Amino acid sequence: MELLDDGGLGALTIRGVAQRLRVAPASLYSRVGSVEDLYDVALDGALGQDAALLRAVEGASVMELMLEFHRHLVEKPWACQVIAMRAPRGPNYLRLSERMCELLVQRGDSDPLGSAYVLSNFVIGSAATHPMAGSERAAPVDAGLAPLYAKLHMEHSVVPETIVRQGLLALLAA
Repeated sequence: MELLDDGGLGALTIRGVAQRLRVAPASLYSRVGSVEDLYDVALDGALGQDAALLRAVEGASVMELMLEFHRHLVEKPWACQVIAMRAPRGPNYLRLSERMCELLVQRGDSDPLGSAYVLSNFVIGSAATHPMAGSERAAPVDAGLAPLYAKLHMEHSVVPETIVRQGLLALLAA
C-alpha cells in the first residue's frame, strides 16, 4: 500500500515489494502469482485499515456507506484504478459489497445487485475524477460553441462531495 500511496500503480512491482520486504524477488513469486495479485492484496488491505469505512460497513445507511467509500477512494486514488482493472474479491471488499446489497434489500430495491453496481460505479467514477475538481474552473469553455454551458460553468461552484451527495440522492430516488 505504501508503494502505491507514494508512486501510484507504476510503483508497485514484484521487485519493489521484494526490496521493501528485504527478500529475493524469486521468493515473492513463490507466494504471489503476479503484480495484479499484489494490487488485490493492497486494495483489500487498505479497505481493512480504514476505520471510518469499517464503521460505515457495520452500521451506516446506504448514503453514508457510499459517501465513506468515496472518501476512502479519494484518499487512495490508486484504488479506483485497481478496481477498474479487475473485479475485487478480497474479504473486505466483499463485506462492503454484501452490506451495500443488504441495505438495498432493506430499502425494498427490486434489483439490489444492479443498484449496488450503479451506486458503486458512480462513486468510483466520482472519486477517480476528484483530483481535477480544483482545476475545473480554470479550464475555459468556448461560449460561442456552448453559451449556456459556459454561463452555468462560470456560476457553478465545484464541491466534489456535494456533487457526489446530490448524485447519490438522485440515484437512490430513481
